[in-house]
Amino acid sequence: MLAFPADLETAVEQAKEAAQRALAAGLTRIQVDLAIPELKIQPIAWQFLAAFLDRGAKLRVFFPDPGAAALARRDWGELPFSVRGMEELKAAVQPEEELFIFIEPSSVEVQRLEQLCQEIGDRPVILLNPRLEDVATIGIGYAARQLRERFLNQWQSAYYLSPLEGAAIFQAYPQRWQVWQETDTGYELLQEYDQRPNGEDLDRLFAGLAPVDVEVPLGVAAPTAPTRPSRGGLLNELQRFLRALGS
Repeated sequence: MLAFPADLETAVEQAKEAAQRALAAGLTRIQVDLAIPELKIQPIAWQFLAAFLDRGAKLRVFFPDPGAAALARRDWGELPFSVRGMEELKAAVQPEEELFIFIEPSSVEVQRLEQLCQEIGDRPVILLNPRLEDVATIGIGYAARQLRERFLNQWQSAYYLSPLEGAAIFQAYPQRWQVWQETDTGYELLQEYDQRPNGEDLDRLFAGLAPVDVEVPLGVAAPTAPTRPSRGGLLNELQRFLRALGS
């Protein structure tokens, strides 16, 4: 079992390795989430892309807009692959390109993202920190349901890390989804799930109740409810990292 990351740099390295495992397994619609508030994506994207530099011109990187793409080209220097905004005229998919990575696409760009993925066809695509499930933008009615069924539901998570208050949700392909709790000495695995745990799952976990898909034998006491300790460990590390990026 993959260990819980001790710091953000380790998390990004794990994300790279998990994405490569997903690609090797034949997945073509891959999602990588470092769901950390206020995280500046460009330095994370560069560290993540280092795993794919050997693909050269066969790699294409997309940012949501031309400004973000231009900033990345300026900061990253000469590159062996193309970096474009999703709406640029030069963003057309080329036949020789084999892997496509979209950096932080949002629900605003979801129609353009779907269009580009149709052009890409069965070639692999990675979404790095997507923000596609914004109800205020895509809605909750029939059209939104169609969008989810047609496009959003086809993506498979390769890596997910989301800090909670004193805990974290963690998943790295091909492992199951996990909830880890902070302790005085690090992190402790509390529970595993076949799908990403939702708010109800977390409430049950921290209330000491069994998951809805796990039967507790008669006569067996419910587990003691785990507590939510104060922030530390990785959470403090993330805050230090974010402050360093902003300095």
